Amino acid sequence: MNLVIDRGNTQVKYGIFDQCQLIHSDYSDFLDKQHVKQLSEKFHIERIIVSTVVNDRHKELINNLSLINCPIVELNTDTPLPFQWHYQSKETIGKDRLAAVAGAISLYANCNLLVIDAGTAITYEVVNDNNEFLGGNISPGMAMRFKALNTFTSRLPLLDKNPDQQLIGESTTGAIQAGVQNGVVFEIDGLINELSMQYKHLKTIITGGDAEFFAQKLKNPIFVHPNLVLIGLNRILEYNAQYI
Repeated sequence: MNLVIDRGNTQVKYGIFDQCQLIHSDYSDFLDKQHVKQLSEKFHIERIIVSTVVNDRHKELINNLSLINCPIVELNTDTPLPFQWHYQSKETIGKDRLAAVAGAISLYANCNLLVIDAGTAITYEVVNDNNEFLGGNISPGMAMRFKALNTFTSRLPLLDKNPDQQLIGESTTGAIQAGVQNGVVFEIDGLINELSMQYKHLKTIITGGDAEFFAQKLKNPIFVHPNLVLIGLNRILEYNAQYI
């Protein structure tokens, strides 16, 4: 079995795969020794892959995982990947972006793809029907936009999303929620529309904490995959089995 770990800006998401089948997934603030021990006792873990976008406590995490006597792959830009990619600054790309691409290709091979991860930041990745990762965009996530309005003004409150908010706000609260939420919706729909003119039969896949929220509001058809990054990490780990 494989243990795949996606350490994001706010929490750790992990999954247990039996070959290509996700059999268990969960969230945690951090995987301490006790947590790792519980996983090792419950599952026969043979390989581990770790993707992280933060450096804080990374060495501690790897030391904790070392309690499981098996190979550990730390995803970086030198890790062999199951797709071709064209990116000028490979050393700075987020590992979660690479994992999302790998997951999307494993689910929709030989298709033109737009892969969206709607989390702390919103990332957009474009893949062509030759399974080549061409590049993408990075934009502030919804919570970040709410926080920015509160931080950089003197009177605007800090708010959260409201799925019932209409197109136009009728109060300051409503105006903020409508502006932030619909701004993201228009951004996503606009990019889908533009890319659809360049790439035939474009499929759009969305993942991340706000994926379900936007799936209900976008005009364009999309496929929601909450565990896309985990699926991609497992695909990368399987691809690297020959090297470890």
